[in-house]
Amino acid sequence: MGGVFGVCSRKACVVDLFFGTDYHSHLGNRLGGMAVFDGEHFHRAIHTIENSPFRTKFESCLSVFKGSVGVGCISDSDPQPVVLQSKIGHFAVVTVGRINNSKQLSEQLISEVNAYFSETRGGRVNDTELVAALICRKDNILDGIAYAQSVIDGSMTMLVCADGGVYAARDKLGRTPLSIGKRVDGHCVSFESFAYLNLGYKTCYELGPGEVVFVSADMLVQIIAPGSEMRLCAFLWTYFGYPTSDYEGINVEEMRYRCGCSLASQEVAVGTTPVVDYVAGIPDSGTAHAIGYANSSKLSFARPLIKYTPTWPRSFIPQDQNIRDQIAHMKLVPINSLIEDKRLLFVDDSIVRGTQMRGTVDFLHACGAKELHMRSACPPILYGCKYLNFSRSVSESELISRQAIHKLEGSEGEKHLSEYATFQSERYNRMVEVISKDLNLTTLVYHSLNGLIDSIGINKCKLCTYCWNGIE
Repeated sequence: MGGVFGVCSRKACVVDLFFGTDYHSHLGNRLGGMAVFDGEHFHRAIHTIENSPFRTKFESCLSVFKGSVGVGCISDSDPQPVVLQSKIGHFAVVTVGRINNSKQLSEQLISEVNAYFSETRGGRVNDTELVAALICRKDNILDGIAYAQSVIDGSMTMLVCADGGVYAARDKLGRTPLSIGKRVDGHCVSFESFAYLNLGYKTCYELGPGEVVFVSADMLVQIIAPGSEMRLCAFLWTYFGYPTSDYEGINVEEMRYRCGCSLASQEVAVGTTPVVDYVAGIPDSGTAHAIGYANSSKLSFARPLIKYTPTWPRSFIPQDQNIRDQIAHMKLVPINSLIEDKRLLFVDDSIVRGTQMRGTVDFLHACGAKELHMRSACPPILYGCKYLNFSRSVSESELISRQAIHKLEGSEGEKHLSEYATFQSERYNRMVEVISKDLNLTTLVYHSLNGLIDSIGINKCKLCTYCWNGIE
């Protein structure tokens, strides 16, 4: 995924930019960056954050960067901000999203205007560089943003620092959010609505899908009105978002609580609620879901697994799968007295490949758990994300649901994905049974898509649910 933050102030902005960007660290694990304009030049820094937090890498910028306007980002893919001197001026851009037609667009630009791009891992073009090049096709920043949004297939939210302020552009269908915070001495723009609260800003505006605004220290001007269609990523509430964030007025923590309640009610309705000693969440994103489940089902809540936050405060996801699995294991420390000879029901936000889940289950069995019941706050993930960077490195064949389907029917199963996505259908139930056995669980239950949508509480037509049902 990733996150972006921008500041326009009547005074030095670097402190606000530093903390506001840092508050997006839960959204990415590879790179961080900041760029501040001092009236003549951009001060820019980009660092890897795979092994250490954002703030430890960028603290030195606080005394070096000068200026009252700037943008920052957390990225799980490309180095940014990108800073350019161009025919339309000096500007910096940060983005969050995904460009599905990157190859075609970059080849077109190379052919038509002799553009050039930095290659990233796997020979990919840096998406933010591509966005900057697309903006430069036009005669001004605004027309360039509109052009870029019109030709990009996928989802692209961007902040462009130029003309003494920040152009904030939400992606065409609003798959990711953008909020504006206001303080007496300026404005900020943020992916996460909570990122500026401790800095003294209060939310004054939330961009609609496809909307573009220009923000300076003194003004907020709408340049392109929002569109009527929205497909906000539902995973923002269940997994990506920080508990203190709000999207479309819906708080993440409250949604997760309702989600757990809904999942418990779903089981009560069909009489499948198991007899257990404790309900627990897989830390951290599964905890609120588990509290909701426990309260609704009247079962005792406990924390038999504790995340070791002094040295693992955030996700560290190296490229090597074996190391990644070891890191996931090391972060969770057991309380043996709450595990040994106990019947446990765990709630997690989702199950993607099942690799970390399998490791956690094996670990709990080794600690002496008597029974392990798993509940997923999300339905089975059947499709790879086409719009954001969620599970970007995961092919659909790696999804545990697709592996189960292949075991059941081989390639023939690909013809029946809509039935596998249908809650409680015969094929759905067989798939869940295979996954449960593969993970060595006593029972496994997924939340229904309708239950998930109801827990969010906004019109399902405004939500993206592609990864669960393949509907765009």
